[in-house]
Amino acid sequence: MRTERISGSGQTERPALKVVVGAAIIAGGRVLACARSAPPEVAGRWEFPGGKVEPGETETAALVRECAEELAVRVEIGARVGRDVRMAHGRSVLKVYAARLLGGDQPQALEHADLRWLTADELDSVPWLPADVPIVAALRPLLGQP
Repeated sequence: MRTERISGSGQTERPALKVVVGAAIIAGGRVLACARSAPPEVAGRWEFPGGKVEPGETETAALVRECAEELAVRVEIGARVGRDVRMAHGRSVLKVYAARLLGGDQPQALEHADLRWLTADELDSVPWLPADVPIVAALRPLLGQP
């Protein structure tokens, strides 16, 4: 399937990448990991909570919305973690941001099969989705491990 078009001027046009944002929610030297419940091909794999940025929405606004929808928490978004990660056969890019919980909120698994708080030493104890693996490596210094 071809994903590019030729414009009237003869230039190749490629559709814009869809942006997916993730939150590395950090508290007490641990990061929140979430186990997917669906679709079946990724159920049981672990990820950072988040989702697609909707048209007209900023990345940080999307992340605040996604955390409220998926975990019933309010978050403050911080700096980017790691690099952009291409996903979905190159049609999407994952951007992860550090985040912290607000107002004593505690995450609830509204859309995930399980939630775990992981220390730097525990990061490799769960099977991460491929797109999240580079982010895991970038998280270690934020959790107190070089």
